[in-house]
Amino acid sequence: MTTLSRRRVLALTAGVAAATSLPRELHCARADAMIEAHGLSAFGDLAYAADFQHFSYVDPRAPKGGRFSQIGPDRLYNQNFLTFNSLNSYILKGDAAQGMELTFATLMARAGDEPDAMYGLAAHKVRRSADGLTYQFMMRPEAKFHDGTPLTAQDVAFSLNLLKAQGHPLISQSLRDLIGASADDDAAVTVTFAPKRARDVPLFLAGLPIFSRAYYAARPFDQSTLDIPLGSGPYKVGRFEPGRYIEYERVKDWWGADLPVSRGQNNFDILRFEYYRDRDVGFEGFTAGNYLFREEFTSRIWATRYDFPAAQDGRVKRDTLPDDTPSGAQGWFINTRRSKFADARLREALNDAFDFEWTNKTIMYGAYERTVSVFQNSDMMAVGKPSPEEVALLEPFRARLPAEIFDEPYSPPVSDGSGQDRALLRKAAQLLQAAGCTIQSGKRVLPSGEPITVEFLIDEPNFQPHHMPFIRNLGLLGIDATLRIVDPVQYRARRDGFDFDITIDRFNFASTPGDSLRSYFSSQAATLKGSNNLAGIADAVVDALIDAIIAAGSRPELVTACRALDRVIRAGRYWIPNWYKASHWIAYWDVFGRPPAQPRYFRGIPDTWWYDPQKAAKITKTG
Repeated sequence: MTTLSRRRVLALTAGVAAATSLPRELHCARADAMIEAHGLSAFGDLAYAADFQHFSYVDPRAPKGGRFSQIGPDRLYNQNFLTFNSLNSYILKGDAAQGMELTFATLMARAGDEPDAMYGLAAHKVRRSADGLTYQFMMRPEAKFHDGTPLTAQDVAFSLNLLKAQGHPLISQSLRDLIGASADDDAAVTVTFAPKRARDVPLFLAGLPIFSRAYYAARPFDQSTLDIPLGSGPYKVGRFEPGRYIEYERVKDWWGADLPVSRGQNNFDILRFEYYRDRDVGFEGFTAGNYLFREEFTSRIWATRYDFPAAQDGRVKRDTLPDDTPSGAQGWFINTRRSKFADARLREALNDAFDFEWTNKTIMYGAYERTVSVFQNSDMMAVGKPSPEEVALLEPFRARLPAEIFDEPYSPPVSDGSGQDRALLRKAAQLLQAAGCTIQSGKRVLPSGEPITVEFLIDEPNFQPHHMPFIRNLGLLGIDATLRIVDPVQYRARRDGFDFDITIDRFNFASTPGDSLRSYFSSQAATLKGSNNLAGIADAVVDALIDAIIAAGSRPELVTACRALDRVIRAGRYWIPNWYKASHWIAYWDVFGRPPAQPRYFRGIPDTWWYDPQKAAKITKTG
């Protein structure tokens, strides 16, 4: 990445703001035609009325206090699961601490019981033009940064233009339909979009962090740093030790605490994220009470290790929560930027060599189901032959598509569970032979005569048992496959730079996917460093179907377009699907209270939970 001087950064930012500002008279001309609402959603439907008091899944009387600690289950942009060396989560450079988003306010906040609806946080209402190309957010006068300075429309405009110009590639790409943002005054910011903009870009924009313009007047934004940024959210950075832990302290007089979107949430005085390089060591930390909450991702541990004393006597509880969100695409992604993986028949042969049934039974205690679709566990996954509506979308591209797309969608094969299914390995060998990949001197070679080698890249040893049987099967086909485990920082750099043959990852999509799909599957993202298009998909048909998803005028149209896209991606054999389960395994020391209802579209943990001193006292006495 090119290093910019502070002067150049400020000049660039100012230039963006100036170039994208709307004339004052245009603001006024459009204001009369604006449609006003207290929230946003992809198709305009909002479950909560303008005078709602709190979300239905929270307890508005939840007490404040105590602490919540965990190994973070999610990461955002450049955040790393295993370590951190930066507190800047919104650029490509560095490995940021999990949870930094807690320190920044956004224009609006998500409702966890609606697919995509958002309601006012820093902005109390929004106005939009009839053509959907102009949005005006009206700011709350009480909104403030942690140093007491007002959070104004000027800060919002600055932040949006800055993120479009210098933000992480996943942000800047999602803002490509943003023409610009400008402050009408301190109380209103106007945002303009390009014609045919993505349906979900206003929602994405409304959930972005708001930075202090004054703070970054004296600091470069695009640098990895451990300086604590000036925030405006419910938490601020407290104690931390890079690579080991970070704590966030609740802002006791936070301006947004009693808003409807916040009531009953942000209840802990301290939120702490722990970092462990090894899952087994991390589990031992939990059994010792070093942290209080754990989502379990390892079936072996869930099935065999929860017999320690605190779990036996009830001090540690276990629960399984339903997960109604799309499970997305977890699998080994094949880097088609490398010429050796150009032939889809070779990629299908790799699929045939992986024995999921044996792996699930032997390594994962039968806890999972096979992933087949990029929209797994949702109505957006393709099933059966395409509907007439799907055919209508696919028909213009028939000459460029394999015939199978107009039949049953491709699914990975079901093995006999032996670990070395001879029929599937024979089929894989036939596919390789048909692709011109013959055996020479006991090794499988490409048509060019170059031996086929495959390196699997991971950053933690926990996945080693899942790779080794797969690697043995590839060896039976004459393919020289190896596993390389690298440290988390190196892994992130190689992943972002697409410096791998095959790597494992999991993608989660929103219940109403839109512009974000470009980062995963579009031709543009295939060359964009840091994007999620790990397989390097560069297909004009895929691009056109993503555009159809973005342009969908109703949810049925969206579902139809997603199913068509699913068929095309699955036909491309770009990945070797892994596994999923439609639930969350959670374990926790019994010191928490929680509402009876769980939000449908996310866990609600720790957002809606709280610390219970009476339960904690019993734990202390028992322990």
